[in-house]
Amino acid sequence: MDANKTEAKGFYKLSWMQRIGFGSGDMAQNLIYQTISIWLLFYYTNVFGLKPGAAATMFLIVRLVDVLWDPVVGTIVDKGNPKWGKYRSWLILGGIPLVGLAILCFWNGFSGSLLYAYITYVGMSMCYTLVNVPYGALNASLTRDTDEITILTSTRMFMANLGALCVKSLPLIIALFAPKVDGVAVYNTPEASRAWFITMTIFALAGLLLLFFCFTQTKEKVVMDAKESANVKVSDLWMEFVRNKPLRIVAFFFITAFAMMSVGNAADAYFMTYNVKATPLLTTLFMWLGTIPAFIFLPLVPAIKRKIGKKGMFYLFLGVAILGMALMYTFVSIPATKTNFVLLCIAQFVKSAGIITATGYMWALVPEVIAYGEYTTGKRISGIVNALTGIFFKAGMALGGVVPGLVLAIVGFNAEASTQTPLAEQGILWLVCVIPALLLLLAIWIISKYELSDERMDEINTAIEAKHLAE
Repeated sequence: MDANKTEAKGFYKLSWMQRIGFGSGDMAQNLIYQTISIWLLFYYTNVFGLKPGAAATMFLIVRLVDVLWDPVVGTIVDKGNPKWGKYRSWLILGGIPLVGLAILCFWNGFSGSLLYAYITYVGMSMCYTLVNVPYGALNASLTRDTDEITILTSTRMFMANLGALCVKSLPLIIALFAPKVDGVAVYNTPEASRAWFITMTIFALAGLLLLFFCFTQTKEKVVMDAKESANVKVSDLWMEFVRNKPLRIVAFFFITAFAMMSVGNAADAYFMTYNVKATPLLTTLFMWLGTIPAFIFLPLVPAIKRKIGKKGMFYLFLGVAILGMALMYTFVSIPATKTNFVLLCIAQFVKSAGIITATGYMWALVPEVIAYGEYTTGKRISGIVNALTGIFFKAGMALGGVVPGLVLAIVGFNAEASTQTPLAEQGILWLVCVIPALLLLLAIWIISKYELSDERMDEINTAIEAKHLAE
């Protein structure tokens, strides 16, 4: 098949600059939103001055707002045709207010004010949706080629984890600006508020530059025309959910996977501060090991998938993640190994290798369910589908915000105490190991129901392009 014919059929090959450019959009969002996901609860309870229960309730309410807002954004994105591009325009239009509100989330000017926390967090989350939904749809608009989508997704997740590596270096960056006690930076007290604000400002502005780079390097080629877009309605979201079985499976997998990641990520800062009593340097090293496996395993995803298939890859790496969590729980529970930092790092590496690979590849399933929907209904509603997956991954993240806050409240966590009770430490350990492991077992069962193989997807995409050529 010659290049021109391939281009005409929509099976586009992308340059490495285009792949990296697309991936930089996820790196940008990680610098901003993963900072929020991992550190905001810790900041609220230890620096800003909110009670864990109040913070947990706020996280739940913000996600409920998202349930109403995401379908609206998906419809706006699919119906609209901004002059800079149907999807890529929103990287700028949503990115600028996102950065401003993310910075304000970590401003302590209204210390302890629950109203201020609500206003900034709700606003930030709504702006994140304005960026994330069209960014997710952008993936499916670049090509139909399943191998190219796999490479594109691997590149995207590689870049995303570069951002995550920066986010998990936050204790070291804060230490540059935080007050010192006996020569050691203290970042978990109200006196460190200025350091948190400076650090978030650095991350957010870097994220904005990356969004601009993503905007310049992407070009939409597989999109609905204006006539098709005019017929898109909010109700299409729920109709698509009802009739698209692969989409339902992916959606529930997203809930479970993001709940697992969010619970563990939110608890890591408490775990290292109170269970391990680690310095900012050791905390950063431990968190780096939550990201470093990405640079080893994500480049291998295309080859692994060809060898054992999509389901086999999910089973393998989700199982590896559960093994890592079991090792960590065992090491911390045995007095002789509780403070052995090397063993904890080994367990963290094993756990993260499994989580990162499995959850990184799951984004490649989104273009597949979009294509399946187009095949069965004739509508390629990428924005709507990404809004729906957005609702479900935010539902998972809601659990990630609510569950840690509630557990901390139940076990009597006290942010003012440097040493927690044995019950509080055990509650933190459950958040890091046990609850995420149970969610992973559920994720394995959910993904076992997914039926779109690569061979089936090639048939679907070829049929869609043949229909377009015949029209």
